[in-house]
Amino acid sequence: MDDAVSARFAPSRRTVLGAGLALAGSGAWAASPVVPRIRRIASAFDRMVAPGARIEVIATGIRWAEGPVWVENGQYLLFSDPPANIVRRWRKGAAAAPFLSPSGAGGTDPKLIREPGANGLSLDAGGKLLIANSGGRSLDRLDLRTRRREVLADRYQGKRFNSPNDMHVARSGAIYFTDPPYGLEGGDASSLKEQPVNGVYRRLPDGTVELLEGTLTRPNGIALSPDERRLYVSVSDEVSPRIMVYDLDAAGRPLGGRVWLDAKPMQAGGAPGLPDGMKVARDGTLVCSVPGGMMFLSPEAEPLGLISTGAPIANCAFGEGGRALFMTANDRILRLPLRPGWQG
Repeated sequence: MDDAVSARFAPSRRTVLGAGLALAGSGAWAASPVVPRIRRIASAFDRMVAPGARIEVIATGIRWAEGPVWVENGQYLLFSDPPANIVRRWRKGAAAAPFLSPSGAGGTDPKLIREPGANGLSLDAGGKLLIANSGGRSLDRLDLRTRRREVLADRYQGKRFNSPNDMHVARSGAIYFTDPPYGLEGGDASSLKEQPVNGVYRRLPDGTVELLEGTLTRPNGIALSPDERRLYVSVSDEVSPRIMVYDLDAAGRPLGGRVWLDAKPMQAGGAPGLPDGMKVARDGTLVCSVPGGMMFLSPEAEPLGLISTGAPIANCAFGEGGRALFMTANDRILRLPLRPGWQG
C-alpha cells in the first residue's frame, strides 16, 4: 500500500498492541466510544461484503480479546482473553459466558507471566480444540465434550517455549505455530525465557517439533494459503511491522521468505495496532490485522477493504458456514456479515 492510501485509511489515534493491552486492562479504550466502520477500498470488496452491511458488537467487557474460532458442531464462537485467563463462548441469542477458566496456566506469578491464559485457538480434524497456551508455554488439545486436556508440545530441543501465540492446522494434521515472548513479563529479557529465538515452528502428527524460522523478532499471526504452498507470518514489530510470506516445498518446509506487506507506512497518522492475527479465505483473500484495523487483501497484497474501530483489532475467524467474520477488537467482539457463497 502506498503512503497516500495509508494516510487515507489510517485512523487518527495511535497505539500498538502492547499499549492497547495496557489500555484495555485500565479500561481506557472501553471508556471511549467505539463505532465500527467498513471502508471499501476496491470494487472487489463488494463480492465479499455487501454494500450497506453493518457490523454487530456481540460481546464487550473483555480485557484483551484474542484467538476466535467457530465451532460448527455446536454453532458457537470461542474466543480467548489471555490476561484474564478465560476462554468465553458466544451463541446467537445469548450473552458471551466463561467456557474455560483457567484457559492457560493457573497460579502463575504476575511478576513473571504477563498473559497466563490461552491465546490462539483452532480445531483439529476431529473437532478437538487446539490451544496456544501462552501462560503454560505449550500447545494443548482439549476434548470439547469431556474437557479432557493434554499437552501436545511444550519444548523444542529440551528448552521451554516462550509463549505460543497463534497457529494454523494443515490438512496433514501438522500444526504451524508462532512463539513470541509476549506472555512473559519483560519479553526477551525475561528470566524464564529459554529459547534463543522467537520462532515459527511446526508440530508434525507424530509429535516431532521443527523450527522453521528463527530470525523474526516478533512472529505473531500465521496462516497457510488454500493450496498450502505458501505460509504467511505476521511480524508485530513496532519498528518494522510487516507480513512475511514463505514458499513451501513438497514437505511443507519454507524455501525462503520475503516481505509480502510492509505495514510501516500504514502507521502514518497514528493508526492503532500492528500486524497480528489473520485468516485466508477459500479464494486466497487474506483478512489481516494491520495498523488501523482488519484489512482484506488480495493474494497480491492489494488492499480491498478495511474494518476499523479506532482501536486495535487483533484477530479474526470465519464462522456460520462462511456467512460471518468474527473479529476480536480489543475489549469487544465484532460480527461482520459476509456475502453468502463467498466463503461458505
